Amino acid sequence: MNYISLSLSLSLSRSLSLALALSLSLVRFDDCMENEGVVFQSGDARFSVGTDGSIYTQREVAGLSGPVQFTVTASGPHTHVWETTVKLLGQSPLGNNGPQLISPSLALALFLFLLRSLQREMSSKVLRRQKRDWVIPPINVPENSRGPFPQMLVSIRSDQDRNISIRYSITGVGADQPPNEVFSIDPVAGKMFVTKPLDRERRSSYHLRAHAVNMNGERVESPIDLYIYVIDMNDNRPEFKNQVYNGSVDEGSKPGTFVMHLAAFDNDDNTTANGMVRYRILSQTPHSPIPNMFTINSETGDIVTVAAGLDREKVSQYSIIVQATDMEGNLNFGLSNTATAIISVTDINDNPPELTSRTFSGEVPENRVNVVVANLTVIDRDQPHSPNWNAVYRIISGDPIGHFTIITDQHTNDGMVTVVKPVDFEQNRAFMLTVVVNNQAPLASGIQSSLQSTSGVTISVVDINEPPYFPTNPKSIRFEEGVPAGTSLTTFSASDPDRFMQQSIRYSKLADPADWLSINNTNGQIITTATLDRESIYVKNNIYEATFLAVDNGSPMASGTGTLQIYLIDVNDNAPSLLPRESQICERINRNAGINITAADTDTDPNVGPFVFELPTFPASIRRNWTVSRLNGDYARLSLRTQYLEPGVYEVPVIVTDSGNPPLSNRSIIKVKVCPCDENGDCTLVGAVAAAGLGTGAIIAILICIIILLSMVLVFVLWMKRREKERQTKQLLIDPEDDVRDNILKYDEEGGGEEDQDYDLSQLQQPDSLEHIISKPPGVRRVDERPIIPESQYPIRPVVPHPGDIGDFINEGLRAADNDPTAPPYDSLLVFDYEGSGSTVGSVSSLNSSSTGDQDYDYLNDWGPRFKKLADMYGGGDDE
Repeated sequence: MNYISLSLSLSLSRSLSLALALSLSLVRFDDCMENEGVVFQSGDARFSVGTDGSIYTQREVAGLSGPVQFTVTASGPHTHVWETTVKLLGQSPLGNNGPQLISPSLALALFLFLLRSLQREMSSKVLRRQKRDWVIPPINVPENSRGPFPQMLVSIRSDQDRNISIRYSITGVGADQPPNEVFSIDPVAGKMFVTKPLDRERRSSYHLRAHAVNMNGERVESPIDLYIYVIDMNDNRPEFKNQVYNGSVDEGSKPGTFVMHLAAFDNDDNTTANGMVRYRILSQTPHSPIPNMFTINSETGDIVTVAAGLDREKVSQYSIIVQATDMEGNLNFGLSNTATAIISVTDINDNPPELTSRTFSGEVPENRVNVVVANLTVIDRDQPHSPNWNAVYRIISGDPIGHFTIITDQHTNDGMVTVVKPVDFEQNRAFMLTVVVNNQAPLASGIQSSLQSTSGVTISVVDINEPPYFPTNPKSIRFEEGVPAGTSLTTFSASDPDRFMQQSIRYSKLADPADWLSINNTNGQIITTATLDRESIYVKNNIYEATFLAVDNGSPMASGTGTLQIYLIDVNDNAPSLLPRESQICERINRNAGINITAADTDTDPNVGPFVFELPTFPASIRRNWTVSRLNGDYARLSLRTQYLEPGVYEVPVIVTDSGNPPLSNRSIIKVKVCPCDENGDCTLVGAVAAAGLGTGAIIAILICIIILLSMVLVFVLWMKRREKERQTKQLLIDPEDDVRDNILKYDEEGGGEEDQDYDLSQLQQPDSLEHIISKPPGVRRVDERPIIPESQYPIRPVVPHPGDIGDFINEGLRAADNDPTAPPYDSLLVFDYEGSGSTVGSVSSLNSSSTGDQDYDYLNDWGPRFKKLADMYGGGDDE
């Protein structure tokens, strides 16, 4: 059995009764088999070692005169025998009885040493294989080591290297897997090295496997596991996610109120002091009311209030610098970082609104609405445009009917006293209102309303000239129709509401559709100027309406209108009239044949039906040929009395009498056509015509005339369509054969004379297309262009012109064409057909005018606008 022995010195008390213990979460003894069956033994009977590695005193140890040194061994079924030396140095007494713990720093140092201890063979720095198993404890390598590199970590040797040559190698992440070549091994000596600094924040541990093979590559040992742990160093500062954090707290908050939370992250190991962050407040701005209004939990980063007195109206925002330090806040060894916390003090309704004056005043004209009569101003120190600041005004007294309301101005928070119901100076000359103001949000707990939240408002009513009014409007009266002109109907007078103004009223007529009435302009008496007729078109439902105007003499004058309704009672002043006025009947008597007659009466009950229908006694032929039989109160039947009556048109008088008191009668004529009838009792067409008094010859003549008339209409329509089509095809008023304007006309070819036989006459012929012209060499070929100016307005020819107007129409067209510069021929270069090149005659450019002396060109001015340019060039020479 091999042993490993190292020494460890610990400082203890000279009078000591203690135990050494350490949390397994910090250090542990690991035999790679989960410490199963491991036993710890102390070399000093005064001390014992627990199964977890804690060292205790068995009895009181006192009066130590010097250091105490003993050995601790660890053994088990799966591990080597490990041994370490514990040396206790005496210090000041602790003064306690019974088992006690050694300080944690001493225990940490002890077990860090245990984990880093080697076997007894480490004196030769060789690991020996025991029973075909290699046991290599974890290797701890501090990060960020400065070297020199490569730095040896451990030496691996096999028991068989004495007999054969062995080659060592390692595999795994950091060796032959990315990141490659972090670790290397001497293949002959078996020494493993780290080749560069390690970073725990990138990778905290490595798992490698060591291999041993002979020169043939055959495995001579089973691979062993190598665990390399990177020991954390404090190389990372705490980092805040944001540089500025925003939080808020209500004003008036009590001490201990949570405000906000800040957190910083440290990439170092948070199970060690390197990654344990602590917080503190460096500064507070402003220092009002005290410099330390807030505190921060050093471990959690929660900021809370520590004092009362937060007032948004005094300080609305605080700026706090927070420092985060690792190493559990050790300012000497820890790394620090800072962030800013902006704490806004949120508003609460702790300031009631206060009116700026105890009394306000205003005035309002009477009978006006939606008018602002007074403006109430208020002061509120809470946050503007928030529910804690927005004012709400109420009228608590002085306006029982509700003439006024108060509207809050959203921008200024002022209260606008507004009239919503018209006020009357004659009823109330002034109003004394009591107004109270509150906020939209209720006051905070413990805050009382201010005495200045209530004020009085005096509203004076201004008297204005109100228009006169008719007490009864509309006014209704009843009269019988037929009232003669000059009759006094009633007095339609108006009242002036201005009782405190001495004013007079004058009357006039505003609307009188039938012009039947007049009104006295001083007292309003209504007098008829014509007879009232119920049957007039201006009477609706027996009521006639007229409108009158009443005007006072105030300043300014005011007027009011009134309507007079006259209900006209009907009298029997209209005789009935017979209906229908024309009809027809068969020439021979028939039991069911007859004409139903009735009567129309513009009067109303009881001055209408039942009617009485009778035939007059003169002439006697009426009653001899006709008879009237009563059907009911409104209808009767007129029929033949004789068996046969000659066809024709007969005027039959009928006397109709109404039921009025006294009754009125009317002699009416009904024209009856007596005609031959068919088997159904209907008049035939020939019979109807014969009844009208026409013979057969007259009927045939009428039909021929109708046919001739229709034919003439048809011919005229066809002629008009043809004329319209010709007008659209050719807009000229003259025949195309008589059109002598500058046009190129195509004549029939007549052939050339003897001297023309050598010429190509095809050059003079009008081509069928312009393709051969376009393909020829370029020359002067300007197409006739139309001037781009507004067109003149030509007279419009009537569809059916009168023969006497044709001459005038032609003359007007000629004058318009002469003065129209847009009418062809245009004043531009015209391109004619190509006639060939060369000429047998000489140039005419050398010809001179044979005229001697000046020539008068003033006549060019009379040739119209197309010769205006020429007239300007040659005419008016004397002026130039």
